[in-house]
Amino acid sequence: MSKWYQGSGKNSDVVLYSKVRLSRNLADSPFPSKMSAEIRKNVTKKLWATVKSSPLANEFEIVNIASLSEAEAMSYAEKRLISEKHARDKAASFLLSNNEDISVMLCEEDHIIINAFSSGQTLSQAYKKADELDDVFIKTLKIAYSDKLGFLTSSPVNLGTGLKASYALHLPALADNGTVYRLMAMVGKLGLTLREMFENGAGDIYVLSNQVSLGISEKSAIDNICAICDQIVKQERKAREELKENINFEDKIYRTMGILKSARKLDFEEFLDSLSLARLGASLKYLDIDYETIGDMLYGLQNAALIASSGAELNDQLCSKLRAQIVRERLE
Repeated sequence: MSKWYQGSGKNSDVVLYSKVRLSRNLADSPFPSKMSAEIRKNVTKKLWATVKSSPLANEFEIVNIASLSEAEAMSYAEKRLISEKHARDKAASFLLSNNEDISVMLCEEDHIIINAFSSGQTLSQAYKKADELDDVFIKTLKIAYSDKLGFLTSSPVNLGTGLKASYALHLPALADNGTVYRLMAMVGKLGLTLREMFENGAGDIYVLSNQVSLGISEKSAIDNICAICDQIVKQERKAREELKENINFEDKIYRTMGILKSARKLDFEEFLDSLSLARLGASLKYLDIDYETIGDMLYGLQNAALIASSGAELNDQLCSKLRAQIVRERLE
């Protein structure tokens, strides 16, 4: 079964994936930052038992960070399934669905943090997955809730719905013409954020997410971000069409593909930038490569994932060599 990052969906030429995050807390337990080790252990057991006794029992397993190598734990963080903080906490645990489209961090910033993913611009699908699991907790446990404030969370930013909806957007054309920086300022005025996914904007992938969760319904939050995403998709496509008229741009894409097919080492930033151009070339029909292959490489060839899959201690240079080798093999 394909993972969410290997699939495709609505507007996949621009939108890599949709994600919904729901934050919840138990009314009868202190926030995780105030918990003793014993209380944390008991709450984790309680949350896992709730899922195990639900109709969703066969869809999830519990993963204990202590049972993973450092690289294995960080590889889950690379996929955005858990936070880096959670990955480094040997006492932490999380729930993971069979095809990795849903994860639940247990006792991280909040007692329950549900992350649900779907490919392309399909936020309603991601929300449906998250909501189904959310119902299991709400119907079984006493969740911290205020009639005035909504769901109570450790951070005031998440008060209300406790929902953060986001899209991962591939915006190479808007980054090339500088429009992406104006978009960052514009969406900020609309209660959203647009930020770089990777350091220094490598890969031209940006995350669009809502900032406001208090005083707004979950449906309104999703409708708002979807409408803004639609506009950004249109702008990116228009900018791509303008790039098509530039022979130097076309040459750059084909040269980059040559690098991917022949390079003997690829550091992570060069890999991201090259993969970005390959993905753009695919969307413009220059290159015969599918989004599934690109998505699989994007999340399977980051440093921690490489180390975990190889079972060896690899430094940055060895990761660069192994990454280049695998890319060559995939693109043969």
